[in-house]
Amino acid sequence: MNIRPLHDRVLVTRSDDSEIKYGNIIIPDSAKEKPHRGTVKGVGTGKLSETGERLAPEVKIGDHILFGKYSGSEIVVAGEEYLIVREDEILAVVD
Repeated sequence: MNIRPLHDRVLVTRSDDSEIKYGNIIIPDSAKEKPHRGTVKGVGTGKLSETGERLAPEVKIGDHILFGKYSGSEIVVAGEEYLIVREDEILAVVD
């Protein structure tokens, strides 16, 4: 199944951060925060300006991005977890 985001929305998969251990402290999975980093899997056509022109998105498929803690909507398609965020919720592109 293909997912194509609309307008200024971006389809993201969260990156799995490597687990860091300090001493003998074990943090259960339920207490861990979800990563705020991801990879762009799909990009919409862009935002519509007030004059009716389509503004091209600044991110592209394959970019590694940082996004806010409460950004976007989580969806599950065919067992895969995705996040759909607006382009203006993206904080940075990581090179």
